[in-house]
Amino acid sequence: MTTEPQRIQAPNALGSSVTFINVFEIDAAELDEFVVKWEQRARLMRDKPGFIDSRMHRARSSDSRFQLVNVSRWESQEAWEAATADPDFVSRTQAAREQTKQPITPNPAVYDVVVELTAP
Repeated sequence: MTTEPQRIQAPNALGSSVTFINVFEIDAAELDEFVVKWEQRARLMRDKPGFIDSRMHRARSSDSRFQLVNVSRWESQEAWEAATADPDFVSRTQAAREQTKQPITPNPAVYDVVVELTAP
């Protein structure tokens, strides 16, 4: 028995859940410290209305361009926008970029699911 992928025909409508993905270009030597501070910022988000979950993924190879990948799900784009506009979160995020020896390049965006596969 095979399971066909579910293709979503149109992007999620305004007000439906969204996925926030942020991939980080960061020097491998700064990963541990950055992850500790990221977790502190993420805890601020956890208590915000509309937060579903968040995971930070770390590359197994130090040669990977993107050493860290954050995937967070929110009940709506509006909830995500309100949470990320929080002044405390904004100031901590800015400080995180300024406190590293090497530049950290985040690549954030909000995404809609267009294909979904599940185990048979």
